[in-house]
Amino acid sequence: MSPELMAPVMFGALVVVLLAGFPVAFSLAAVAAVFGIAGVLTGQFTAPFLLNMPLRVQGVFNSDNFLAVPMFVLMGLILERTGIAEDMLLALGRLFRKQPGGLLVATLVVGSLLSAITGFVSASVIAMGLIALPTMLKAGYEPKLATGTIAAAGTLAQMLPPSLVLIVLAEQVEVPLAEIFHAALLPSAMLVGLYLVYVVAATRWRPALAPPLGQAAAASVSAWKEVAVAAGAPLVLILAVLASIFFGVATPTEGGAVGVCAALLIGLAKRRLSGQRLAEALTNTGVLCSSVIFLLLGASFFMLVFRGFNGKLWIEQLFGHLPHGQLPFLLFACVGIFLLGFFLDFFEIAFIVVPLIAPVARKLGVDMVWFTVMVAMVLQTSFMHPPFGIALYNLRSVAPRAVRTSDIYLGAIPFLLLQMLMVAILVAFPGIASTPPAAATLTDQQVEDALRPSPDLSLEAPADLTPNK
Repeated sequence: MSPELMAPVMFGALVVVLLAGFPVAFSLAAVAAVFGIAGVLTGQFTAPFLLNMPLRVQGVFNSDNFLAVPMFVLMGLILERTGIAEDMLLALGRLFRKQPGGLLVATLVVGSLLSAITGFVSASVIAMGLIALPTMLKAGYEPKLATGTIAAAGTLAQMLPPSLVLIVLAEQVEVPLAEIFHAALLPSAMLVGLYLVYVVAATRWRPALAPPLGQAAAASVSAWKEVAVAAGAPLVLILAVLASIFFGVATPTEGGAVGVCAALLIGLAKRRLSGQRLAEALTNTGVLCSSVIFLLLGASFFMLVFRGFNGKLWIEQLFGHLPHGQLPFLLFACVGIFLLGFFLDFFEIAFIVVPLIAPVARKLGVDMVWFTVMVAMVLQTSFMHPPFGIALYNLRSVAPRAVRTSDIYLGAIPFLLLQMLMVAILVAFPGIASTPPAAATLTDQQVEDALRPSPDLSLEAPADLTPNK
């Protein structure tokens, strides 16, 4: 076989194995092992080249970004098992119950906080579907609007810091995690704002879609206190963790560890953190992080062999057929990721696809922080797109039988359009998710060298200062 064909054949073999339904992590490792042996036998690279794999494994375990993963996962699982979501939804529901669409607003607020805490789309959608959907249906809310709101709130786990998605993407594109969190904060807030504006406008225009639960009246002081107690603890926790990372007080790993300690204290203060619930949170954290590590190790082995076949050059040649410039590349990459999101999980896209296109983006001069936020936003849109969106599948699994699947699909469309609008805003105004150019700094030695007079100038100075006669 021609050496130039080894990389595309290897990539095609991986696609075939994945479509056959084999586990992704072991599929990556198996394809890499087979083609690694073939590469040694055909002389594409030597056997010692494959010994770089232990160094890549060591690099994985030395990564500060991945060390933060179990911390944030455990923090989210502990808070989830303390019933914080239920408390916030009940408190906000009482506060807004006499307003049209009050439960929808409460669902978006609670879903945003829950998504930021858990960091998983599936976990957020399922939790909100179990907590909020029966209440809204019982109150006479239209199923389309209720399910669309829940799906939209759950998919915010892709974007809202401290998101596990952003942690993984930051490692794959090799950018500081604190910069990713900072860049994703404003687009996430804007998207939540768009959701709230749409829900409030729709229910004010047609109150029958989400009727109030009583006569309109001013919220009591006790209702506001209840909301402050229910939402204050998780909100302060999230803001404290993010602020410590943004201002350099703590690394992402240290911020996650502080978050875990605070979550334990919150659970103990609420008297809901039993030994069994803590054991379940620890077990689920171990299972999830183990699956991520195996997937990452398989992807690292695959990328090592793939680059041994000059797969990086093959990818660059593929994008070389596009019109020159950043915009054609970004359009092709975003559409491709959007379509892959129908069939592949986020981790599969992050560990297989993103490492292939990130070098091309960097070579074209794309701001990698902005690119990371854009990838997360596109994946969020893909997970909401009917009929393949994973968030819609998750919601269907917990929705009552009275809710038709078509209601879930149709209810997601308005929020999907808002997400596409946010993608367009990111493209038109990249500054809202970009890092400012680094300020030029000089070392002490450079300053001393600049102030020290040049030897040539010191010799010529007397001649210049002598008046002409």
